[in-house]
Amino acid sequence: MAGLYWEDFHVGQVFEHPWGRTITESDNMLFSCLTLNVQPLHIDADFASRTEWGRPLVNSLFTLGLMIGMTVNDTTLGTTIANLGMSEVRFPKPLFHGDTIRVRSSVKSLRESKSRPSAGLVEFEHVASNQHQQVVAVCVRQALMHKRIAHAR
Repeated sequence: MAGLYWEDFHVGQVFEHPWGRTITESDNMLFSCLTLNVQPLHIDADFASRTEWGRPLVNSLFTLGLMIGMTVNDTTLGTTIANLGMSEVRFPKPLFHGDTIRVRSSVKSLRESKSRPSAGLVEFEHVASNQHQQVVAVCVRQALMHKRIAHAR
């Protein structure tokens, strides 16, 4: 599905994104190493086994990126100009290798751009849950979106 234009959104709109994604050890290791995050809690199973978690935690920035990425097809694919910011990022429960996440998004606010008449801002709240329906990540994201009329020209 192509992304939606600014006019297609309304406050309170909810998207239950239809797919899940199981996180593997390779995902976590690759992301952590690519971003030079050498935190042993993510990449050293022996170290992690002696922590309160007893096993490696999934890198929270991978979780954040995956959560937002899983929303793109239903919301902003080809219709966003830019992400303007992310706030209120939280990770209430940890994620582990083998966990599967699903994401729900809602539209919190809309406003026309003051500097770009051909665009508007959409504020989304994204919530990721694991296979036990426990919330594992939350983020509020501000996206600058094309308007339908302006983009058609």
